[in-house]
Amino acid sequence: MFFGNLMILLAMAGPAQKGAEAPPVWMNMVPLLVMIFVFWFILLRPQMKQERQREEMRKTLSKGDHVYTNGGIVGTVISVKDDTVMIRSDETKLEVLKASVTQKKT
Repeated sequence: MFFGNLMILLAMAGPAQKGAEAPPVWMNMVPLLVMIFVFWFILLRPQMKQERQREEMRKTLSKGDHVYTNGGIVGTVISVKDDTVMIRSDETKLEVLKASVTQKKT
């Protein structure tokens, strides 16, 4: 909302007065750079942090951990290989990719 209002105010500013110098070209880029920085800081940075935490969790998976997968499977890890994890859910054993494990059950 704030940025929308800011853009409207900048658009309504009108042309420079006669006799006044035009602002440098780089000054026109400042609002765009500010929006890119805010986008990165609010959206991308937290997502990158969460992905790093998930990767660390996947590296530390061990036998007996209770996990959730992105397919909705809840189970217990019975073995861990390089790229896959064997999960037991009730009477069913499943081998899933480590990348599909989203979180450990606490």
